[in-house]
Amino acid sequence: MPLHRLTAITVGVPNVDETIAYYTDFGLRPHPDGWLSSADGGRQLRVIHAPVRRLVELGIGATHLDDIAAAGHRLRHAGAPVEQSGTGLTTVEPVTGTRVTVRVAEPILQPPSPATPYNGPGRTERGTTRAPGVLREHGVRPRKLGHVVLGSTDFEATIRFFTDLLGFKVSDRIKGHGAFLRCSTDHHNVLVLNAPVAFLHHSSWQVDDVDEVGRGATAMLEDHPERHVWGLGRHHAGSNFFWYLKDPAGNFSEYYSDMDCVLDDQIWSPQTLEGARGLFNWGPPPPPSFLAPEDLAEIMTGAHQPR
Repeated sequence: MPLHRLTAITVGVPNVDETIAYYTDFGLRPHPDGWLSSADGGRQLRVIHAPVRRLVELGIGATHLDDIAAAGHRLRHAGAPVEQSGTGLTTVEPVTGTRVTVRVAEPILQPPSPATPYNGPGRTERGTTRAPGVLREHGVRPRKLGHVVLGSTDFEATIRFFTDLLGFKVSDRIKGHGAFLRCSTDHHNVLVLNAPVAFLHHSSWQVDDVDEVGRGATAMLEDHPERHVWGLGRHHAGSNFFWYLKDPAGNFSEYYSDMDCVLDDQIWSPQTLEGARGLFNWGPPPPPSFLAPEDLAEIMTGAHQPR
């Protein structure tokens, strides 16, 4: 497809140093100027100062310059602001005010990880050895940025911006609440949700398997139980394992593994999900603060401050 991945996000927070320290604990590697990198995706998170927490910029990778030109034409035709450069363009999603950059970028090349062997009824894949997940001693390091979830006061307009103007595709919908959108073979790279104010709900980071999800969250909670939000569980949309934590600015961050992949658009059928299936397949129920973060009123007030 013309678009092939998220490249990076820039997140604005009031407490930059604390937030960078959190994502360093989370397994990202810090660099100068507020950047942090994943193992396979490179510099994929930048933390800068803002009066209230918000998604400042979303970066998207395109395959060819022709894809950039086509997106630019659609954006201009729709009356959206466009700043063109040699290898990309910058525009603004009008409802949330999020800056979006689309640039020609190399795909992330992830060397295949050996499949984790599991024992089960009638099979002993790992033989007479302990499970790999209980033998690992290294810290969990996210492989790449998978997706972001963005609250919008006009979620249908935001969905149209990503699909009609940028070229994202709809993977599934949550009836009356939002849509899972992809710009890669991953089930979703952006989830747009109906919300009373524009805000970043969470960023999601790929790890190797469910053991890394559990190990990563356990390490994060060892000295900071207040970071726990929701997990362990498995989503229905995307099918991925998840565990959500909260950074010091109030943004949620997710470890995930085993995401659905859409390798052939012709055989994928988007569904409209209702009730619990729009949230999860199994696991504990989400806390109310996951569905409606406690600082939304503060963000609504801060949204009117000059930036």
